[in-house]
Amino acid sequence: MARCLLFQKNLPKTMWAEAVNTAVYLQNRLPTKALDQKTPFEGDVVFDEKACWNWERNEPEAITEELVANQTEPEQNGSEMDIDDEPVRGTRTLAEIYERAHMATIEPGSFEEAETHQGWKQAMVDEIAMIEKNQTWKLVARPINRKARLVVKGFSQKYGLDYLETFALVARLDTIRLLVALAAQLEWKIHQLDVKSAFLNGFLEEEIYVEQPEGFKVPHKEDVVYRLKKALYGLKQAPRAWYSRIDSYLIGLGFERSLSEPTLYIKKENGETQLIVSVYVDDLLVTRGDQAILADFKTKMHQMFEMFDFGRMTYFLGMEVTQSQEGFFLSQRTFAIKILDKFSMLNCKATSTPVAVGEKLTSQSNSKEVCETTYRSLVGCLLYLTATRPDIMFAVSLLSRFMHCCNEDHFRAAKRVLRYIKGTLSYGMQFCKAKRLRLVGYTDSDWAGSKDDMKSTSGYVFTLGSTIFCWSSKKQNVVAQSTTEAEYVATAGAVNQAIWLRKILTDLNLYQEGATKIYCDNQSAVAIAKNPVFHGRTKHFSIKLHVVREMEQAHEVKLIHCSSEEQLADILTKLLGVTRFLHLRTQMGVCNMLAKEEC
Repeated sequence: MARCLLFQKNLPKTMWAEAVNTAVYLQNRLPTKALDQKTPFEGDVVFDEKACWNWERNEPEAITEELVANQTEPEQNGSEMDIDDEPVRGTRTLAEIYERAHMATIEPGSFEEAETHQGWKQAMVDEIAMIEKNQTWKLVARPINRKARLVVKGFSQKYGLDYLETFALVARLDTIRLLVALAAQLEWKIHQLDVKSAFLNGFLEEEIYVEQPEGFKVPHKEDVVYRLKKALYGLKQAPRAWYSRIDSYLIGLGFERSLSEPTLYIKKENGETQLIVSVYVDDLLVTRGDQAILADFKTKMHQMFEMFDFGRMTYFLGMEVTQSQEGFFLSQRTFAIKILDKFSMLNCKATSTPVAVGEKLTSQSNSKEVCETTYRSLVGCLLYLTATRPDIMFAVSLLSRFMHCCNEDHFRAAKRVLRYIKGTLSYGMQFCKAKRLRLVGYTDSDWAGSKDDMKSTSGYVFTLGSTIFCWSSKKQNVVAQSTTEAEYVATAGAVNQAIWLRKILTDLNLYQEGATKIYCDNQSAVAIAKNPVFHGRTKHFSIKLHVVREMEQAHEVKLIHCSSEEQLADILTKLLGVTRFLHLRTQMGVCNMLAKEEC
């Protein structure tokens, strides 16, 4: 409750004590099951206007259990990041409905209060109907000696007793953009399916019981409980159970799971790819040119699960997708506008680059500190925006280094990124068909760019012949003693990514003949990868870095020297002037959706 109060009024953490006092004051005046729906004040509990009620006058076990069960906030698994709360839907659980009711000043402890609001009541009815239709639970006698293990909500579960494995895989953004690049090259279309109440379809291995929901108890059977046969929203293992269910079903349909990307499924016949499916929680992306095979797959999915068929993908994970004869255009314009609005920058003056030339950010400055919560929220939003905007990747990576020590200098630099976004709201990634479907990479680094610890920044990009679909900008873990070492560390990261991408392409029946070319603008780093004679200069290098030489000798990759002017990854590792920045931005495939001919 205290967290909600602070969040709702956008208050700093320094107001934590006041928020807790306010929460306690309200709780003392709210009805509780421990006192037969009376408030502590009505239950003749020792009461003090300036303190909590006297716990010693009551039954600590019963009251403590109820308070924990009703106040602890559940952990979320793999939720999509967004600024605004999504609208209430019929798939919401009672626990979530109560939480939203609380935020709307409806007291969550009073079902009668929530029931008077038609919206909440209908949402609860729809949720119960979906659970019953899906045969999620069955009525059983209350288990003997298991009263303490009645799980009302997922966050009261205990590890090893009510759940074991909880981690659920989701598709990487690199994989999703790879599918988009591939579809653009082969002139395919991508379709999107959404499973209704996906978590209710996962089978449970553990023995879990829940009380009958208030207001929906079976007449004359009020004392019995439900045993869960399938997962329920709020259970910690629900995402994992759903992934296991969809995984086994797709395998049963004849799909092969990629060893390198477990959320990628490929159906083949006579060595030819028939269908490709990528799974992101309850969203499925499906692509291939044969419409009959696609229609048959959709029919089988509808037969097993309740589905939404959105047709061609137009909006996915905050990305707006346009599919046309020219290819695919990915952008996040709507989300960018929300960011500007949230931080009151809708009417700001635009800039031509995200980072000012000569900007020197450090944690050791004497500038005034700013609110960490606001700064982290801003950087988090910008990080999400990099899904389709590699042109701000370096700037956001730089800003994220100061989450723990943000000051006015860092906040000013972050606001400059917003000004750049204001001038490029309609920009995104244009994926078009190229002459050859060939994986090509670029790798680069600066040297000792961090003023705090003198570490360097690695960057790489990969293309399939046209627009880049994979990129990274990251501070290195070691202090490089030379520009050559910094470049070699960056190259090792690019080589590892190249090997992973080659494996995925092989799973997709797109085997890359010959070595993948990776361009580097440092001659010494290229020479070290090709010639072991340079071992005297590299004796202090970490052993893992020599994966570059190993993959070079195995003809998996081929390191090629290029000039600095041709280095695409330059935009991910250092500050650039306006002319150079705009040139590389165009080369990467970032352009204005209103003027695609410039791409």
